[in-house]
Order: sequence, then C-alpha cells, then structure tokens
Amino acid sequence: MPHPPPAPAVIGELHDCYGYKFHWTDKHLTEEQLKPLLYTYDTLGSEALVRVQEHKAANGKATTGPAAREDLFTVVKELALTGEDEVVNKLWKEVNTVPDWVDWDQIRRAQDVFYRYGEAFLIGGTFSSLVAGMGAARISETLARTGGFAPKVGRKRLLETTQHLLNVTKNLESIQPGGQGWLDCVRVRLLHASVRSRILGMVKTKPSYYDVESFGVPINDQDTIATIATYSSQAIWLALPSQGIYLKEQEIADYIQMWRLVAYYMGTPTDVFATPELSKSYFDSVLEADLKPSEISKVLANNIITVLTDKPPNYPSKDFLYAQSRVYNGEHLCDDLGIPKASYIGYGKAYMQISLIMAITYIFRSIPSLDKWRLQHNRKDFWEKIVTGKDGLGDETKFKMQYIPEFDTLSKLEKVGSGASVATKNFMTMVLAVLVPMGAAGAMYALAK
Repeated sequence: MPHPPPAPAVIGELHDCYGYKFHWTDKHLTEEQLKPLLYTYDTLGSEALVRVQEHKAANGKATTGPAAREDLFTVVKELALTGEDEVVNKLWKEVNTVPDWVDWDQIRRAQDVFYRYGEAFLIGGTFSSLVAGMGAARISETLARTGGFAPKVGRKRLLETTQHLLNVTKNLESIQPGGQGWLDCVRVRLLHASVRSRILGMVKTKPSYYDVESFGVPINDQDTIATIATYSSQAIWLALPSQGIYLKEQEIADYIQMWRLVAYYMGTPTDVFATPELSKSYFDSVLEADLKPSEISKVLANNIITVLTDKPPNYPSKDFLYAQSRVYNGEHLCDDLGIPKASYIGYGKAYMQISLIMAITYIFRSIPSLDKWRLQHNRKDFWEKIVTGKDGLGDETKFKMQYIPEFDTLSKLEKVGSGASVATKNFMTMVLAVLVPMGAAGAMYALAK
C-alpha cells in the first residue's frame, strides 16, 4: 500500500528533528523541493576531469588502474597555463576569480572566530558533524563505497579533513587564490569529480552497485551544500550550542561568509549562504530531509568512534566517546545509530568537559589580551598536533584519490578494546589541559589589574 503524501509544511510550525527544534518559515524547503538538487552537481569540475584524462591519453600518460593517484591539481594547472583547453581554462579562471561579495576584512574576522572557539568547533566537528552526520543515509552510501571511513584508515581521513579546515582558517593569504587553503579547496573539488566519475562508471557495469535514482548523483549539489552547512550552520546552531557556546551575531555573519567562499572554490552553489538566515533555513531543511539513519549509517558512525578510541593525543576510552556522542547528539539519534549506552562516569566526564570549555571560552573571549593570545596559541597548537606532529598526519596531504571505490569496497564495522585502563588518566589530562590555562589567564588578569 503506498504511503500517503506528507502534509504540507505550515509557516510558523515547530519542527523537531531528533531534538533539534526550529520554526518553519517561507525560506525553508521541503524534501520534495530539495529533490532536484540530488541530480545536479559540479559539471565544470567533472568536465575538466574528462579533459585532463583525454589530454593524458593523447600524450601517452593514461593510467590503467582504477584511478590515478597523482596530484590532479598540478595537471590542471599545467594544462590551464598552456591555454589549450577551453573547459580547463574556464575552471582555472573561475577558481582564480574572487566573487564581488567577498569582504576580506570579514573573512579575516571569520578565521579568528574558528580559533576563538577552536576546541568546541573540533569537538562539534567530530560528534555533531561526523558521528551524527552519518545518519544521513544517502551520503553514507557514497562514503561507504570509498572505504575512507573503514577503521584502518578512518583516523587519517579525519585528520585530512581537519587539515583542510586549518588551511582555510590559517591566515588571509591561505584562503586567497594561490594560498594553501585555496589549493586544498580546488584539490578536494577535483577529488570529488574523480569519485563521482568512478562510481557512475561502475554503475554502468553493475547497476546494483549504487542506486542513482534513490540516492542521487554521487556528491551532488545537495551533498556538497550540506557539507558546507555542516562546517558552518550546523556548527553555529547545533554543535556549539550543545556545548553551551553561542557566537555573537557579527561572528555568525562573518563565519557564514567564509564558508560561502569555500563553497565557491569547491564548485558548490553559494546562494544559500548569502545570509545567516538563508544558511540556517537551508541547514534546517536538509537536516530534516536527510537525517534518516540506515544500517550503513550505524557502521560508519561506530567506525568513527572506533578510530578515535585509545588514539593520541588524548587516548580517549570508548566509554567516554559514547558519552560524548550521546550528550552532544541526544539519546534518540544515538540509539538509531546503534551507539551503545555510556556509563555514569562517562557522562560525568562529558559534562565536566563542557563546563570547562565553556568557562575558558567565555573568560578568554571577554578579555582582549587573552583573546589575542588564544588565537595565536590555537593556530600553532592545532597545526602541530593535527598536521606536522608525530601523532598527526606528519605532513600535509595533497588529497589524491587514496580511497578508491571498488565493487568489493564497503566500509565494515570492526571492534577495538574498551580503553578503560587509561580512562582516568585521560580525564585528568583533560582537566589539567583546561585548568592550567585558566589559572594562567587568571594570574595574567590579576597582574594586569
């Protein structure tokens, strides 16, 4: 028996999506209104990729494997500088042209916003964006087929994603054309084109491999807009508030515009990020339409917890990670994602972490000299721990196609130890890591008086 059509949305009606509540407005979109975006995508990026492959074949450099692991950006740049190909030239001109709506002073302020609330942004990115984000079944279907969130490689994938975030926020030069953040954006855009091309090619051979009609074109416009919204809107209106952190209105406007620029570089539609109001409305709409956990969602969400368990720099226990997931995302969503219950001790640690981060965030934000020091410290500390440090990537990634879709590639769930033996040490390390800077801040403030 067919399901009846959903009731039309009513302006002013309160919607509740796994505990996240919002009032429907004329700027919100229903699932049916969003549906066309499932079948549109970055055609310029895909067409440029085809031209690059044709150019390589013509010059006897075509690869015979499933996908080339070279730096596609270098090939695109070399071909663009020759001026031989119209499509590649168009792509190159687009990514090197700054839109009229960009205000560099606003972008600079937005970069500071990230480091002002850095710990909360990174925690939110892990639990509200990634763990909870795996509840979007359509997107999980694509991610599972790359194998990039399988336990053996998932941690590296998370660090690579964070590198992109750090490069985008490093400094103004980094996000301008030619900078490292800009370069990461273009590389990821070409990587998306490669993954899309690979999956669609495999569908021609084996239609059951991926259901385009149900899930849309792989890495479609709705997917990429949702990704940008995850880093911006979701962080602002869901991830940070779940930690007791609220941005100022100017900070919100600045941060949204920075991610609008990132969206532009990556071939993602930007109109939905024109204002904070539009950005939030679109995020609300996509969250309600997409957050429908599947069996693959459960696998990927638990894999993220697995790859973080007992890993540096803080070596968190699985129980603590379960507690964080449930505190930040709510019990209902975590139940649907198959995330086990945490112990009372785990919950206690999670709530203590929230209290400590809230305290240090608001204290440092309220004192200009401490705020300035915090921005400088977090820029240096995050980069060393995540990118160059021995427990991080070790070196910058170039976003080559490492996680290649294959017919036998589907992320699976694996188990690791509970990590209970180091739980107490982890908790004390976390407390000291926050209390020591707070004590130093208090001393500095007292001396200044």
